[in-house]
Amino acid sequence: MSSPWVPDRRDIIWIECSPQAGNEMRDRHALLVLSPRAFNQRTRIVIGLPMTTAASNEANPFAIRFSGLAGKISYILTHQPKSFDWVARKAKPHPWKRVTDEVYALACASLNQIVDLG
Repeated sequence: MSSPWVPDRRDIIWIECSPQAGNEMRDRHALLVLSPRAFNQRTRIVIGLPMTTAASNEANPFAIRFSGLAGKISYILTHQPKSFDWVARKAKPHPWKRVTDEVYALACASLNQIVDLG
């Protein structure tokens, strides 16, 4: 018997972002998970960075561009870190599964420019 799915660091998940306010993302979006599995399991909270395929992010200095499955271009929005109750928001694994170590490192470095984690 396998254990229930819990998102883990570097995973890409689907998560429902609505309800939203102001300029926040709404509806279902991909999210790059930053928080570790043990934290996510214990708290039911996931901390991550939203992702989008909107080409308008090409000029965004805080959007990390990468190619997913079949060369589909996506952007990790490092200026919009989020925390969600992943259980209540019905998170599911994304078909792209995980980002590479290189893409994850770029996203963390970009976020660090904003929040200076040290």
